[in-house]
Amino acid sequence: MLNLCTLRQSNIITNTIFKRLFIVHSSAYLCRRNFSVICDIGLKKSVQINKSRIKYEVVSSVRQQRNLSIAAIVKWQEQIYSSISNSYPVSSIQDALLYYHEVTGLPWWAAIVTSTILVRTLMTFPFSIYQNYILAKVENISLELKDLVNDLKKETAIAKKSLNLTDKQCAILYKRSLKKQWVNLIERDNCHPFKASLVILIQIPIWVCMSFALRNLVYLQSGDPSLLITFMELSAGGLGWIPNLTEPDHSLILPVAFGFINLTIIEIQRLSKLRQPSKMHNVFTNVFRVFSIIMIPVAASVPSCMCLYWTTSSSIGLMHNLILLSPTLRRKLKIPEAPSEIDRPYQHIKEELQQTIKKILPTSFK
Repeated sequence: MLNLCTLRQSNIITNTIFKRLFIVHSSAYLCRRNFSVICDIGLKKSVQINKSRIKYEVVSSVRQQRNLSIAAIVKWQEQIYSSISNSYPVSSIQDALLYYHEVTGLPWWAAIVTSTILVRTLMTFPFSIYQNYILAKVENISLELKDLVNDLKKETAIAKKSLNLTDKQCAILYKRSLKKQWVNLIERDNCHPFKASLVILIQIPIWVCMSFALRNLVYLQSGDPSLLITFMELSAGGLGWIPNLTEPDHSLILPVAFGFINLTIIEIQRLSKLRQPSKMHNVFTNVFRVFSIIMIPVAASVPSCMCLYWTTSSSIGLMHNLILLSPTLRRKLKIPEAPSEIDRPYQHIKEELQQTIKKILPTSFK
C-alpha cells in the first residue's frame, strides 16, 4: 500500500512539474514571438524613416543645386551686363551723346534721332554700299565659274582614262579643281564673300553700345549730379505721346512700328530678287521674321529713349535698302551690274506685294 501511495504522489508531482515546464516554455516562446514581431515593426518603421530622410536629403540637395545653378546663371548675366555697361566703347558713346546734346542744344528726342541718322549715314551706309559691291562681284564670278564647269569635267574625264583613276578619285580631283578655280577668281577680283558681312560686324556692336549708353543715362545715376541732371532732362525731353523718355512707351506705337519696319526690311530683301531663294535662305528669312516679332515686347519693356533709337535706326536701314535698289544709283556708286538686279525694282516689289496680298486674303476680299 505504501508503494502505491508513493507512486501516485510521485506521478502527481511529475505531472505538475511537466505542466509548469510547458507553461514556462510556451510563455517564453510567445514572448519570443511577440518580441520578434515588435522587432519587425520597429525595423520597418526605422526603414521607412530612413527612406523618408534619404528622400528629403536628395530633394533638398537637388533643390540646393538648382538654386545654385540659377543663382550662378543670374550672377553670370549680371557680370556680362556690368562688363558691357562699363566698357570703354559704351562709355565713349555715352560721353559723345552728352557732348552732342550739349553742343546742339536739341531736346533729347531730337538729339537721339539726329545722332542715329548721322551714325547710320556716315558709318553704316558706306559698308552697306561695299556689301552690295562684293555681292554683285561674287554673283558674276558664280556665273563665270559655271562656264568653267564643262571644261573641268572634260579634263577630269581625260585624267581618268590616262591615269586609270577610280570614280572616287575622279570626284576628289574634280572638287579640288573646282575649288582652285573659285579661289583664283576670288583673288583676281578681290571679293571674298566674308567681306560682305563687314556691315553686320560694324552695325551690331554700334547698336549694342548705343543701347547700353542710353540705358546707362537712365539707370546709372550713382549720385553724380551731372547724371541726375541728364536723367531729369530725359524725363522731360520727350515728344507727343512719349513725354518721359525714361519710361516705356505705354501706347505701344514705337514698339509696333519697330517690329513692322524690321519685317518690311526682310520682305523687301526677299522680293527684290529675281531668282528663287534657296532653302537655307528661306530658313534664315523665317528666323529673322520670328526675331522681329519677339523684339516687339522687348521694345515695349525698355525706356522710350532706347525704343526711339531702335525705331529710328531701323527706319534709316529701310531707307538705305530702298535707295540701294535703284540701278541708276548703283552705277553711280560703282556697284557692278549683276544678273539678279531688277531694272524697275520698285514696280517689281509693288507687283509682288499685290500678288502676296491676293494669296493671303480670302476670295471675297479680292
